[in-house]
Amino acid sequence: MTAARAAGRSADSAAADQIRAIGRLVGEVLGSAAVGSYLHGSAVLGGLRPASDVDVLVVSRRSLDDPRRRALLDGLLAISGSRVGARPVELTVVVQSEVRPWRFPPTGDFLYGEWLRAEFESGGPPRPEPMPDLALLITMVLAGDRPLAGPPPARVLDPVPPADLVRASVAGIPGLLDDLDGDTRNVVLTLARVWSTLATGEIRSKDAAADWALARLPPEHRPVLRHARELYLTCGYADESWGAELTARVRSHVDRVLAEIERLARR
Repeated sequence: MTAARAAGRSADSAAADQIRAIGRLVGEVLGSAAVGSYLHGSAVLGGLRPASDVDVLVVSRRSLDDPRRRALLDGLLAISGSRVGARPVELTVVVQSEVRPWRFPPTGDFLYGEWLRAEFESGGPPRPEPMPDLALLITMVLAGDRPLAGPPPARVLDPVPPADLVRASVAGIPGLLDDLDGDTRNVVLTLARVWSTLATGEIRSKDAAADWALARLPPEHRPVLRHARELYLTCGYADESWGAELTARVRSHVDRVLAEIERLARR
């Protein structure tokens, strides 16, 4: 076995252990209130990449009370991220009655993301809030059909109408643009995915969305996306090198992709 294959197997095993730990935590904290827990994101869209989060949607019968919010947050802080030698975790809890029957925008009951760690450590557990992204998460959960616990997702969740998938896809763009300078790789790849989702109705992995977009971009706008895709497939969380030439081309690339997104959104 080559060193690369051995490292890949080790990473897969570590991710599996982390996913089992997440499942145990959810079971301990939510107990009988948990309807089901489901993988989404990279895990169901072609496999985890070096910088992929572990994404989990939990469907609950009722909103979390304050002690359970605290217990879930404390458990996730101990499971998630490089501080504990693990992948970042993104875990969302939604009360089933908020999304079945479906309505937009739905309210999420709890959202943990590693990018919010400092906020949680200083301000405490997350509270319920409108969460348009749930349209995307639910669509991925239904397509991926990867329950960690509970019945198949089609027995728990309603499908999201295409119009709401479009609304959810574009709702996060202002926040993405705010992060462009500090999180260039992720923003460039996510915009490619928004474009491909609006054009096809299918949510692709970030690298597959990049492939789709590269085939449709003029040659002068391809290098930025090609580099972001390569970073995503080969580098870890902190490894992001662009160089002066590519950095100077990021904004024009983003403007071109935004023009395509805006054209499709208007349609």
